Amino acid sequence: MNGLPLWLLFIAMALGTFALRFSFIYLFGKVEMPEWLRRALRFVPASVLAALVFPALTYPNGVLDLTLGNIRLLAGIGGALVAWRTKNVMWTIVVGMVLFWILQAL
Repeated sequence: MNGLPLWLLFIAMALGTFALRFSFIYLFGKVEMPEWLRRALRFVPASVLAALVFPALTYPNGVLDLTLGNIRLLAGIGGALVAWRTKNVMWTIVVGMVLFWILQAL
């Protein structure tokens, strides 16, 4: 596939993606959502973040590694502990990265 059909496919996908996202943004203020749905939607950002981070920590080389030799997992656990105690995103990132660098240097 090349040329015009490829560009038309890109444009169609972009318009479809835009329409889907815009519809939720537009309808968010216009349609009354049930309370159970509002409560459930509060967990979406945390769930997406966990879905992105967890595989990077547990599958560093494409293979499940839950050992003490997995420095990414150890640094992630350290960052999670800091997040739990401080509830501060900046400290979580700083401590997680510093732990990762220290473990990598050892």
